[in-house]
Amino acid sequence: MHRRAWCGGLLLGLGLGQALAASASPPVHEAVPPAPPLRIDTEHSHLGFEVRTRLGQHLEGVFPVYDGTVEALPDGRHQVRLRIATAAAEIPGRARYTAWMRGDSFFDSVRHPWMEFVSDPYVAAGLADGAALNGRLTLRGVTQDEALQVAPSACPRPGLDCAVWVSGDIQRSRYGMDDWRLVLSDRVLLRMQVRLKENPPP
Repeated sequence: MHRRAWCGGLLLGLGLGQALAASASPPVHEAVPPAPPLRIDTEHSHLGFEVRTRLGQHLEGVFPVYDGTVEALPDGRHQVRLRIATAAAEIPGRARYTAWMRGDSFFDSVRHPWMEFVSDPYVAAGLADGAALNGRLTLRGVTQDEALQVAPSACPRPGLDCAVWVSGDIQRSRYGMDDWRLVLSDRVLLRMQVRLKENPPP
């Protein structure tokens, strides 16, 4: 199916920190219970978006409310799950634009207060040099194949020792956001700076 670079977070070519933190890989024949999920550190992460007008104006916004995990699967691969509250989406200092963004012609936050990205299972070590993280985005009740573009790592344990940078874009028309096409670009750019934290022991 058609895939597009989706940034622009949710989250995360993550799980790299989880995979690279291990001192050695166990033999394939040994059954090793998966590590507990890593959570997105919402205090030290940033999820933003940008919409451009046909006149060249850039409207920059933020997603202040979100949660997500990087889960180690039994087969050794990883999977990202990210939920973002569209009802909290904000264009700072632009109350009128913020209200419009949350309205039924854009995110339609009353009926669809959250959007969610679930990645395909992936091998964490393969993302160290930067790669696309494929998955499915659900927005306004519509699910489409998308991809996050994960930047090359700047430290041994991405997400834990340094932030993971993710970028990309979506076409809003694919999710029923067809209004204002003469005024706004069809692209919504997403940019994420993600830190992870380990779950505290029980």
